[in-house]
Amino acid sequence: MAGGVEEGFARRVTTLGALADPVRRALYRFVSDQEGAVSREQAAEGVEVPKHTAKFHLDRLVDEGLLVTEFRRLTGRTGPGAGRPAKLYRRSAREVSVSLPQRRYDLAAEVLADAIERSLDGTPMDEAIVAAADAAAERAVQAAPVRPRNRRSGELDRVAGALAPFGYEPKVDDALVLANCPFDRLAADHRDLVCGMNLAFVGSVAHRLGCTGVRAEQVPGEDGCCVRVVPAD
Repeated sequence: MAGGVEEGFARRVTTLGALADPVRRALYRFVSDQEGAVSREQAAEGVEVPKHTAKFHLDRLVDEGLLVTEFRRLTGRTGPGAGRPAKLYRRSAREVSVSLPQRRYDLAAEVLADAIERSLDGTPMDEAIVAAADAAAERAVQAAPVRPRNRRSGELDRVAGALAPFGYEPKVDDALVLANCPFDRLAADHRDLVCGMNLAFVGSVAHRLGCTGVRAEQVPGEDGCCVRVVPAD
């Protein structure tokens, strides 16, 4: 009995580990949000990754039992010349206990702990939070993927790339909208503190990336994150 419990626990840990990768998590969320099964091409386009990258992660999700596959011709044609059936993916019926959408209370704790230490050294708390958020942003930028610099829309893309690993679910259009609040529960109880910290962090990420053509602004009352990034003019 004990061995079965341990094996079940290990299996759950492995399954959750499959969702730790941000690209894999994004693909799982995209497939789960669709009404029907999707092809690897549709999934790749949906999360903006190369098709071979999508295939690798989709098949890993199948191996872990989080997705299932089916084969169907997408053209609706049958008979000779109709082509091979496409491999399609859809969410399995397996239940997984995991934080989706992603929360990053560890990042909030890191920034606030740093701010408290700075305040104990005599820095006013509001200034301490901004400085601590900037320090966290510097670390985030050091780990950020390289993004194009030649267009203003490229600056939004670069900021999105730096914020994506932290669960913001960035979506770039005319502005950078952050569809998810990584600090949701904390912000519900301490909105002014957490939203101020969040604004400082996002703004510092843009600044540290050298994105001078954009700025972070607060959008209270919106769904998702309370901050968005817009062109500076």
